[in-house]
Amino acid sequence: MRATYLLGDCAVELREVPDPVLLEPTDALVDITASCICGSDLHHYHGPAVAARPIGHEFVGRVAEVGSAVSTLKPGDFVIAPFTINCGNCEFCLQGLTTSCLRAGSWGRTNSRDSACQAEAIRVPLADGTLFKVDAAVDDALLPSLLALSDVYGTGYHAARSAGVSPGDTVAVIGDGAVGLLAVLAASQLGAERIILMGRHADRTDLGREFGATDVVSERGEEGIATVREMTGHGAGKVLEAVGLLPAFEQAIGIVRPGGTISRVGVPQYATGPVGREFFGPNVTLTGGVAPVRSYIGDLLPGVLEGRANPGRVFDSVLPLARVAEGYAAMEARTCLKVMLRG
Repeated sequence: MRATYLLGDCAVELREVPDPVLLEPTDALVDITASCICGSDLHHYHGPAVAARPIGHEFVGRVAEVGSAVSTLKPGDFVIAPFTINCGNCEFCLQGLTTSCLRAGSWGRTNSRDSACQAEAIRVPLADGTLFKVDAAVDDALLPSLLALSDVYGTGYHAARSAGVSPGDTVAVIGDGAVGLLAVLAASQLGAERIILMGRHADRTDLGREFGATDVVSERGEEGIATVREMTGHGAGKVLEAVGLLPAFEQAIGIVRPGGTISRVGVPQYATGPVGREFFGPNVTLTGGVAPVRSYIGDLLPGVLEGRANPGRVFDSVLPLARVAEGYAAMEARTCLKVMLRG
């Protein structure tokens, strides 16, 4: 089969590798129907050269084979895979915090034995706890939104849910990438009255408006902070930071209302940031973190299946797996928002 390998220095390559096989009785083998490139993959893509390793952490597909201990899945089932590997029955999984699973793993690294998702097939460890079975007919039109449930939709929802977004709230979303746009969608679904999207790409912010943004602010830094404060009076009560860069976090601090909440879901690309008097004096809450996407799929899937939510609109490009390098280059150049890969 073919699988994508990260090389760093803005390079990936598609390699012929052995077909996956069952290694543990709790494993499942899945034929990947669709995978995608994530903005977080770009952090490693444009970094320094690295020892080649498989990459990709989002996919949907059909079960091909299951181990003897797998009880909830059978060959032919259509499944969504979250971006972490989870056992499903430890104390953290049972409370919904699957990203803190005591047996947690990550695709291409811990627990996966080099299985990663930008490929034609994959071995899934802890299959009962990791994979979510879709008990509905699946066609090509539904694929993008089901794939969004493996990461970006759940992550955007985590931003809004962690912030405690509720009916009548004023919410500011920093970042017009896929996660930021789906944080807008989630905030709208949770009843926010006003949603200010801070982004600079018109094609993306236009989609944000369709997802529920009532205002768009294109300015950054102090200028952007001043604009939001002028619009809101004292700032936004809920600020969802979906970028992960220090200037975005500083911008969040600048626009949050006293007594408000900042929810961070952008993977931080900095070691330390301000968490002192900026939070203490105005009683600001800092929350967010790595989204336990597996725990959210069951809540979000009905809206997708019933056509009430279409998070798959963030995929503005579909490429065959053979052109995965083009997909990375397009996302690095910001000419694509998010690329879906088909075998």
